[in-house]
Amino acid sequence: MNRTVLALSLTAFVSVAAVTEAAAWTRSSSTTTPRGTYNSAAAGSCAGGTCSRSAVATGPYGGTAARSGSVTRTAPGTYDYSRTTTGPAGNSVTRSGTVSRY
Repeated sequence: MNRTVLALSLTAFVSVAAVTEAAAWTRSSSTTTPRGTYNSAAAGSCAGGTCSRSAVATGPYGGTAARSGSVTRTAPGTYDYSRTTTGPAGNSVTRSGTVSRY
């Protein structure tokens, strides 16, 4: 199930990226809850068959979580991906692989 969701998300991301080749974007937001204000910022770009994205979220007590990753088209219908997530304690997890629709 998780691989299917990842593959669909990756396909959608790459499809949008193909339409906006060489496009860059940024966004930021704040959300206030009874526990405090959460701030987030993200940026991404696509060029030369590779799309990358990075995001950072900061909680009301200063904890920060970050995620960065990229997707590269390696052949028609085949994509390599890599993603690193770092939590508020500084621990990180990296995932990578290949998705093929054939």
